[in-house]
Amino acid sequence: MAEAAAKMAEAAAELLERAARRDPALEELRALRVALQAVPLAALRSRLGEHHLRALFGLLAVNDREQVSACVSILERLLQALDPLYVIQNLREELQKGLFHPDDSVKILTMSQVGRIVEDSAAVPEILHSPELLQQIIKCIGGEKIAVAKEAIKSLSRIAQSQEGLEALFGSSLLGDLRRVMATSDVVRYRVYELIVEISSVSAESLNYCANSGLIPELIGELTGEDVLVRATCIEMLTSLAHSPQGRQYLAQQGVIDRISNIILGAESDPFSSFYLPGFVKFFGNLAVVDSPQQICERYPVFMEKVFEMAESQDPTMIGVAVDTLGILGSNVEGKQVLQKTRSRFQNLLSKIGHQAKNAPTELRLRCLDAISSLLYLPPEQQTEDLLRMTESWFTSLSSQPLELFRSISTQPFPDLHCGALRVFTAIANQPWAQKLMLNSPGFVEYIVDRSVEPDKASKDAKYELVKALVNSKTIAEIFGNQYYLRLRAYLHEGPYYVKAVSTTAVEGAE
Repeated sequence: MAEAAAKMAEAAAELLERAARRDPALEELRALRVALQAVPLAALRSRLGEHHLRALFGLLAVNDREQVSACVSILERLLQALDPLYVIQNLREELQKGLFHPDDSVKILTMSQVGRIVEDSAAVPEILHSPELLQQIIKCIGGEKIAVAKEAIKSLSRIAQSQEGLEALFGSSLLGDLRRVMATSDVVRYRVYELIVEISSVSAESLNYCANSGLIPELIGELTGEDVLVRATCIEMLTSLAHSPQGRQYLAQQGVIDRISNIILGAESDPFSSFYLPGFVKFFGNLAVVDSPQQICERYPVFMEKVFEMAESQDPTMIGVAVDTLGILGSNVEGKQVLQKTRSRFQNLLSKIGHQAKNAPTELRLRCLDAISSLLYLPPEQQTEDLLRMTESWFTSLSSQPLELFRSISTQPFPDLHCGALRVFTAIANQPWAQKLMLNSPGFVEYIVDRSVEPDKASKDAKYELVKALVNSKTIAEIFGNQYYLRLRAYLHEGPYYVKAVSTTAVEGAE
């Protein structure tokens, strides 16, 4: 075995040598590509010299797609065998040319090497001392191929995780390169903003660099721009920025949250507000969950008012956004209590959401089911009598017979809806009132332990989560009784994909 491997490595090394010495034919390159796939990387390492790689990179400079394609495959394999530090020290110029290359596959090959280099702490300083290479990576953000641009954003974001990286990007002429690439188009400008938001999320210091560069203030300025679609993209970026504590603090200090609240207030008189309003409302929903739902809703009453208005409207787009936002807001106990304070208005809204879960187009039904699960779930340690009474009253507000409503949805032949309904049952499975409802609903417990109703993997997994939530509840044995409890435990023990073996006996003379 070892002898055969050595022979294969020998043959590959010979082909490699030939390719490096002269202009190889396409057939030879293809043979080399095949040979390299069969040889372990460790066996290649000792036979691989700088001159081989330089020659192969040189072969990329032709206008022959097949030759370029073969060389890209060969280099992909060979470069994997090398340490990222070696690559940046010895092939810096080749990488730079690769990022200039008109063929996207060469750009992607080169960007993936840059990706390896920036993940390697020993190699990062080398790239920081290569301004031309960094400049080229920045230019790649403006490329047409989204895969190349994404890889460039990822690499620059990684570079900026160190103090030296921040200095290199923001304290030199590279900031000018970033600005030049931003001027390409709206799409590219927002790719740069995406990079800036990613860098800002690392630490307060990195946010300061981004703010002082003027790029975050410019992004904020686009909130009130003329183009409503740009506004919609802008608020998405600011929502991402608000995910980090330093981002929220910065937006609050700059008065941006107040500004967003005022834009929602003024949206009444703007005929185009439907383009950006959903994003503005979502911004507050996300802010409330990471901050404090009560404080946000008290300080910005327009947010809650707008969510209710949207949910009560007839516009499916607005209803969808409102339902998502209510699900986010009600995902923690403080948010649930804020909603409960609106009393009958929220109860009436739940009835509408229950109606939509049954009758709306599929996509909106799914969003309603997810929001209902989020609103009704209570962690065991937060199950006080008051909160249990609240979730029970919410459940009964959804429909005249809510358990039957979700059961009918769960028996429909659409896996997404089926799983969505199972998730609602899972959300309430650890609450005693729900367990009593399940037990008293004819055939319901039988339905839970019946494996034949789950046609696919996603459904089997969703049903298993429901069984697990029931079995792990402290009150289940007492409420369901021993017989059902043991059946559920057996189901849990057998796992989600258990199939009962059916024995068949041949009977003589049978047809």
